[in-house]
This record gives sequence, C-alpha cells and structure tokens, in this order.
Amino acid sequence: MNVGLTGGIATGKSTVSQMLVKRGAILIDADVIAREVMEPEHPVFQAVQHRFGPGILNEDGTLNRKKLGEIVFSNEEERRALNGITHPAIRAEMKRRMADYEAQQPERLVVVDIPLLYESGLEQLFEQVMVVYLPREEQLARLMQRDGLTYEQAQSRIRAQMDIEQKKERADILIDNSLGVQETEAQIEQFWRNMRLL
Repeated sequence: MNVGLTGGIATGKSTVSQMLVKRGAILIDADVIAREVMEPEHPVFQAVQHRFGPGILNEDGTLNRKKLGEIVFSNEEERRALNGITHPAIRAEMKRRMADYEAQQPERLVVVDIPLLYESGLEQLFEQVMVVYLPREEQLARLMQRDGLTYEQAQSRIRAQMDIEQKKERADILIDNSLGVQETEAQIEQFWRNMRLL
C-alpha cells in the first residue's frame, strides 16, 4: 500500500512522517530528492544554474538556497521556471523508488512526502492522501519562528502553495496537528491500526 503525505509548509509533515517510519513505513521524501538533484554534479543543477545565473551560487559552486528562494518566492514566473526544470526529474526518481520498494517489500506501507502533491496533480499516484493540517495563523507563526522569516516573507511562501483549508477538504486521511504532539501521535496510531485491519 502507498500513501501520499502532504500539507502546508510548517504544518508538521516531517513529524508525522517520522511517526509512520517508527511504526515500520518506508519513507520517500520529495524534498530530499529535490536536494539531491541540486548537487553540483547533477544535470538538473546545471540547468538551474544556466537559467538563473551565477548569482544563485555560493563561492564553492554549491547552490545558495536563500538567494534562489528570494528570486522564486517573489516572482511567480521565476517559480514556474524553476519548477519546470526540477519537478520532472524529482517525479521520475520518486516513481522509480516507489516501484522498487513496492516490488521488493510489498507488505510495507510506502509513504511519499510531497509538499506540492495537490498543486502538482499527483494524487492519482496514491491509494490514499494524508494531509497534515494546521490552521493558517498557526502555520504562519511556526514558519516565521522555524525559518526566521518576516511576516511578509512567510506569507509569500504560504501563498505559493494551495490554501491549507482546501487541502483539508480533499484529504482521504486528515491529521490535525494543532492539538499537540501526543494527540498527533494518537491519530497516527489509530490510522496504523486501521490500516493493519485492511
């Protein structure tokens, strides 16, 4: 069985994914794959550098994520350009890993953490989609604290994604992460038990 895991930025997807891994799930993290394709030797990185220029690089030739983020989160066209370069490669690698795990370990749950799952139209790849939910104001506060962003910077990152309330409505499985870690853990335990009964 596979589950697509999504939510909004700073809603707690990583916390939930680790709770699932602790119970025996296999995790494929789209953000990890996204970092891998941005290593200097990867063809995707070369294409991004060509498109955005040397201003997005650190002195050692690696990607300066902050500089690239400033460009793409303040300009919709630039963000689309970046996604057009990176998303096909990330999706291909994600699908390859899903197929490998499902063939090699069919009895285990494969969880694929994709922040932009709905935005990318990928829900059809999964048997179920789990959404980690946090009310928008709490999401904003957590993002500002976690990443040291101003209110405006945090707002622009949240606006770059589908509204969390829309994701909540579309979820097959909803994990409300606004009630504390223990309550989140209890919801995951209930999901795990229900899944085991299938």
